[in-house]
Amino acid sequence: MRIFTLSKLGHITRPMSRTATARSRAVGKARTASKRRPRQARGAKSEAPYHHGALREALLLAAERVLERDGLAGLTLRAVAREAGVSHAAPTHHFGDLTGLLSELAAIGFRQFNAAMADACHAEASPQTRALARPKAYVAYAQAHPGMYGLMFRAERLDHSRPSLSEAADASFAGLAGAIGAMRQERIAGDTLTLDQAAAIARAWSLVHGFTMLLLDGRLGDILHRLPQGTTTEQLLEAMLKGTVAKPPS
Repeated sequence: MRIFTLSKLGHITRPMSRTATARSRAVGKARTASKRRPRQARGAKSEAPYHHGALREALLLAAERVLERDGLAGLTLRAVAREAGVSHAAPTHHFGDLTGLLSELAAIGFRQFNAAMADACHAEASPQTRALARPKAYVAYAQAHPGMYGLMFRAERLDHSRPSLSEAADASFAGLAGAIGAMRQERIAGDTLTLDQAAAIARAWSLVHGFTMLLLDGRLGDILHRLPQGTTTEQLLEAMLKGTVAKPPS
């Protein structure tokens, strides 16, 4: 059986086979699809795929840069993707949502924080200098990484059920409890505290954390201005720390 086509004038043209007809239709569809497909502008860069080597680590490094540069308000999934030079889908693929990304970033912060304090304590010989080294390192880390430090204590933005964050935060508390126990010359188990032990931990933490926040907010300038010339924030902190943690009753 042959298939005939009509010209624009309505006359019968040369008969076409079924194969030729199918080929003609396929070419027509391809041309239509090509017209509908938007063309990429000359010189425009295509978005990098999210699946490459160590992208998860690259995204976290990019997130830390955005955090320290633009603050927590500027830290979005799109901003991190742009900073890393990858597709907007990449952060979602690796972290689920913004809370997931922030939580993993905070876990890194806690690990850095813990390492800085441990290194400072190991560098000191006497018990007294070790006791002062930890809070000094606490404040120094916050000064060097104010964005990360602020994120670590923004509980409403974090998911503490994520194992990485939970473990890093628990290690930080254990380090604090151990330091207070050493100053009190007793062993403090983090899971079970006496009221006196808990009070000592909360007192020391409140003092150092409060001092740190005042320093980061620029609220200690007036006090330092009234002190003898050349007095540093570290000297002020050291004066505050001496004698703040009482020894256990005999």
